[in-house]
Amino acid sequence: MQDIRRAAQAGAGIVRQTPVLSSATLSARVGTTVALKAENLQRTGSFKPRGVAAKLAALGDDAAGGVVTASAGNHGQALAYAARARDIRCEVFMPETAPVAKIEAAEALGATMHLLGSTLDESLAAAHERAEQEHLAFVHPFDDPVVVAGQGTLGLELLAQVPDIAVVVVPIGGGGLASGVAIALKSQLPDVRVVGVQVAACAPFPASLEAGEPVAVDSALTIADGIAVKRPGEVTVPLVKRWVDEIVVVPEDEVGEAMVFLLERSKLVVEGAGAVGVAALLDGIVSPPATGTTVVILSGGNVDAGLLAQIMRRHETQAGRRLVLLARIHDRPGGLAALVTLVAQQGANLIDVIHIREGLDLHLRETAVQLVLETRGQAHADRVTSAVRAAGYDEPRAWR
Repeated sequence: MQDIRRAAQAGAGIVRQTPVLSSATLSARVGTTVALKAENLQRTGSFKPRGVAAKLAALGDDAAGGVVTASAGNHGQALAYAARARDIRCEVFMPETAPVAKIEAAEALGATMHLLGSTLDESLAAAHERAEQEHLAFVHPFDDPVVVAGQGTLGLELLAQVPDIAVVVVPIGGGGLASGVAIALKSQLPDVRVVGVQVAACAPFPASLEAGEPVAVDSALTIADGIAVKRPGEVTVPLVKRWVDEIVVVPEDEVGEAMVFLLERSKLVVEGAGAVGVAALLDGIVSPPATGTTVVILSGGNVDAGLLAQIMRRHETQAGRRLVLLARIHDRPGGLAALVTLVAQQGANLIDVIHIREGLDLHLRETAVQLVLETRGQAHADRVTSAVRAAGYDEPRAWR
């Protein structure tokens, strides 16, 4: 706890106290009081400046020659931000698959960027080698006691902001944030329950905790890239085992739905890694108590606009607000106009239309059209579909 308090002093001027926001909609969905710790509103868009500030303060003059790190994105941005404030050199290694928004943000903050490999482990190895070659101070994204203490300052804020805190739901990648927050909270309030959340595509902690040491897992493509750490740390595994009460795993699709929920209901842009706690509540994987406040940590908000748009479109389709219709029509003037008029009469809005003449079992004087329609929900989409089929527009079969 003393380490965490020192880290809080080191963060002065770099780390801002982020708000705790009430969420009436989420509280109603899960049947208890839920609050959101909005670290997506932290400087550089994530909780990472907390650990970075603590580490640079501990390094002191050892960082004067420059710093280097490896990162999935957020840690690199935070280190670049803090290094610029101290006018020191900063180099960041990221996987080639890192989100463009995170790469550009770190570069804009003055970091020299190196894109290497497809995983964080590969970037870490390259960053270590660079540190030795160039005599740079290496700043690990999570597996460092000083960095863990820095992340724990978030827990100090929660102690002051939420007097009746009962449960904290926290994203867990390498384990630095979860263990730091757990130490800060449970040192003062031992009965507070801390739940770590991983995404199913990359969840090494259950096996690591069972083995009592870091165990690497295969990682699949995930929108929660910020916590896609294949192998936890030597420092963090024992801390998580001691201080964190439970680790749960959420499906990929639920993470996307949580991002949409936060955008629509709370007006918050949260990246996949930051939304896993809300996903765990919405999917019923975490059951909060009836009394006290359950706090969900939104660990970051750095998401590519293109990915966010893709997630929104997928949600719109699943909710029945986007309808794709395939129909055969006569390939002559007025054939498409008749179908589009029918759709308009049903109150649907035409977004896109594509003619398809190959690969389908069609008459020589027919064509198929694919319509993308905006509808007002699943019931409306069903009515539009029924009207189109009732008018004789059937769906062509694939050619065999």
